[in-house]
Amino acid sequence: MTDGDSPVREARRARFDRVLGAYDLRGRIGSDLDDDLLYALGFGAARAFGAQGATEVVIGCDMRPDSPRFAESAAAGVIAGGLRARFVGLCSTDQLYFASGLWDLPGLMVTASHNPADYNGVKVCGAGATGVSRDQGLGEIRDAAVGAPQRVDDDVAVAVDDAAARDLAAAFAQRLRDLTGLDRLRPVRPLTIVADAGNGMAGKLLGEVFGTDAGLEPVPFDVIGLYTELDGTFPHHPANPLEPANLLDVRDAVRAQDADLGLAFDGDADRCFFIDGAGEVLSPSAIGALVAEREIARARGEGEEQPVVLHNLITSRIVAETVEASGGLPVRTPVGHSRIKQLMREHDAVFAAEHSAHFYFRDFYSADSGMLAACHVIALLARTEDSAQDLVARRERYVASGEINSTVTDPDAVLADFAARARTGEFGDGEVVEFDGVSLEGDDFWCNVRRSNTEPLVRFNCETPTAERTRALTDAVLARVRSQNTPGTEPESPRR
Repeated sequence: MTDGDSPVREARRARFDRVLGAYDLRGRIGSDLDDDLLYALGFGAARAFGAQGATEVVIGCDMRPDSPRFAESAAAGVIAGGLRARFVGLCSTDQLYFASGLWDLPGLMVTASHNPADYNGVKVCGAGATGVSRDQGLGEIRDAAVGAPQRVDDDVAVAVDDAAARDLAAAFAQRLRDLTGLDRLRPVRPLTIVADAGNGMAGKLLGEVFGTDAGLEPVPFDVIGLYTELDGTFPHHPANPLEPANLLDVRDAVRAQDADLGLAFDGDADRCFFIDGAGEVLSPSAIGALVAEREIARARGEGEEQPVVLHNLITSRIVAETVEASGGLPVRTPVGHSRIKQLMREHDAVFAAEHSAHFYFRDFYSADSGMLAACHVIALLARTEDSAQDLVARRERYVASGEINSTVTDPDAVLADFAARARTGEFGDGEVVEFDGVSLEGDDFWCNVRRSNTEPLVRFNCETPTAERTRALTDAVLARVRSQNTPGTEPESPRR
């Protein structure tokens, strides 16, 4: 087989189109992803990044059974494409981003994040952990990959660079401690943290960041790990903290241990959800507000007059209000983090928060890190007698609907109808803003209707000061949305 075989090229292109998302590749193992596709991806990445002047690509993988082999195939493809491959083996996605920034190399991370065990994929970043999306970079990689030559049997296997992996683990852990002051902590009270790794890559991070596995001194508080064994079959529960059922174990453990805070990570450990001492799930927007305060204070302490903080369209208003009250400048972004890294650099933003629990840091190469956000919250708790519930309660003045999907036949018509009716005041007095869908923004409420990029759905979110108003607004908008189209899911209960 050569890259000139048109049927092979077309078959590869079709498979790439199935797995290529807005900013990564993801699909089922076997039917969508196999060693040939990963080898071709590595080849395409080498050609695309090589054209930009790169000479080497850093590659890591998560703990799924196929991930190390897939990463080795991608590394072999990189070499076939003319670049060197620095294979660091098992790591979290934020460790791979950190490696890309630290060594100024483009990167490939083999992971399917929070997806089930039969999925895998690849996250891609440019040199310096810059964002790569379908419109900016992934398309070129795909085009080069479809013409990759077949991997021959005598290709040399690519081994993990153990020295690079050790250096990465130590540098990553030290950077997180430096940015949050964990090394300088003198807790005002005994502190206990429960962390559910979900058998994902957080199981590796806990011992490196909080313990001695990376050669650092242990932190001055207790960390109790749940499901820390790396096992990509997820024997206890899926590593997807977006699903409330997957948070039951950590919530129970927090209560049983009388812990101060619970953490729940997804499979590749780039996202973290937070549990208070009563076992209740904390709003990612409230966590974003807490961390934004700390990052703004740190930047202002270094002489920055008005640090910029990005927040996406459906974060609570409390984020922007907190940023302004702290002396920062809030800037709203569309939903979806495919462009956040670019926007971080465009605005020189010190921090960015998404309601999906992705948190981005300028001093972490503008990349997202769940563990860095966790270290910030722990450092804050260690310096106060207040509980996590108390800290968050002061930053939760609104009741959100949560995201509610509706299956529709014509999303554009639904958005146009909502905009027209909102302008008449049917859903309350406010300004209609067409930005990432259509929003109605009042003095003390907002709601947004936007279309899905991949499905015939519209997504609804709203926030008001009370549960009653949130329910009423939700019911009014969804009744109109669903009167025109195929019925979708029923509304969820409003939640704080």
